[in-house]
Amino acid sequence: MNPSTSFESQSSDDLPDDWLFLSSESAGPQNQEVRRDDQEVEDRGKLKSKLVSAWNSVKYGWSLKQKSKFSKSSPVYMLGKSYELKDEREKDHFRRSFVSLLWLTYRRGFPLLAGCSLTTDSGWGCVLRTGQMLLARGLVLHLMPPDWTWSVSHHAVKDDMELLRPADSAEYGSKLNKRANNRGRKLSLGSLLDRPMEATHRRVISWFADHPSAPLGIHQLVELGQSSGKKAGDWYGPSIVAHILRKAVAASADLPSLVVYVAQDCTIYLKDVRSLCERPSPQPWKSVIILVPVRLGGHDLNPSYISCVKRLLMLQCCIGIIGGKPKHSLFFVGFQDDHLLYLDPHYCQPTVDTTKKNFPLESFHCKYARKMPFSRMDPSCTIGFYAKGQREFESLRTAVHEALTTSAGTYPMFIFSEGEHQEEVAGSSSTTNNITYIRRKNELKRIDTDNSMDEFVLL
Repeated sequence: MNPSTSFESQSSDDLPDDWLFLSSESAGPQNQEVRRDDQEVEDRGKLKSKLVSAWNSVKYGWSLKQKSKFSKSSPVYMLGKSYELKDEREKDHFRRSFVSLLWLTYRRGFPLLAGCSLTTDSGWGCVLRTGQMLLARGLVLHLMPPDWTWSVSHHAVKDDMELLRPADSAEYGSKLNKRANNRGRKLSLGSLLDRPMEATHRRVISWFADHPSAPLGIHQLVELGQSSGKKAGDWYGPSIVAHILRKAVAASADLPSLVVYVAQDCTIYLKDVRSLCERPSPQPWKSVIILVPVRLGGHDLNPSYISCVKRLLMLQCCIGIIGGKPKHSLFFVGFQDDHLLYLDPHYCQPTVDTTKKNFPLESFHCKYARKMPFSRMDPSCTIGFYAKGQREFESLRTAVHEALTTSAGTYPMFIFSEGEHQEEVAGSSSTTNNITYIRRKNELKRIDTDNSMDEFVLL
């Protein structure tokens, strides 16, 4: 990948040269008889990891708390819902909904990644983290009620994003408390109704734990990336991450009723989706997460696709976008006017031991809603959708197709096809010329597969 066109290059790119010099010079005794054995290499790698983590914590910790300004005159759209911020109840609902999204960031201090001395993904794992956030959103829809939000009875927020208990729950909560008073004590609405959901909430987070045993954690994703020629410390593109997520879900014994489908050549092949989802009774159809890697322009975003991105984020079946700006991957979840709403994975936090009972949840939820202009969006991205069953999938197909075809004079970002995917290569695709030919809609298209294009079909 050309560093100038990637979200993020190797971890050293985020550090000044003198920090790197310190990393190598302070690893051990400096004399003529120093032996560069495996222990010294490991110690130097750990020190470098700590410096990278410290640098990212300083760099992004400060900017994280810089609050974006939201207009009260325009609605905010987030993952299929709209919020009028001039209305206090809707503003509070937006805050609750945003804070309830799972925020998966750089971590430090976790067990060694396979084949290296890295104990942090700071500086190189941002696309893996945005991929985790998209998958986490799909899992929340898969396992939780549609309107679930993180209960205030389980956390405290002490800044201007403080969450208030919804007024519409007061009446029902009063009835529960009256019943509790008969037993001589009060019960909160959250303690009664949210207990099962909080257990599921914690279970989902534990699947993304930074430990080799976690089915969707950074260790597992890095291991699965090896078949694509990737290793810890490498840059992972949105397209490769989509396939890694597919493999991770397929390998997980915790998710037997969920599959992930990755579109090929900007095409969702319906026969392939049905073959993946269909199964014998009593539940004849598996839930499916659909990931569509696309590239919306050359080196810059083609502005004609902005309206289409907005329409997709307005769909309830959309679970977000693995995207970002150059050298900086972000998880896009919505928009207001000409600005995207996002979660940023670059803040490096200590690893949390999710095996402990009632482990802290605060670091997995972000209190600060951030925005950036559409014009800064990197054209490489992967768009995600979720369908719980066959009926929902057909509704998804209809809604997404309508959103894609509304823009007049614009080639669709991706398409649906009734057939199945077939590899068709006409001519050489060797690494010497980096040219691949792809048949799509009865036409051969010549695609330059230079690494800077991240294996995407240009639109």
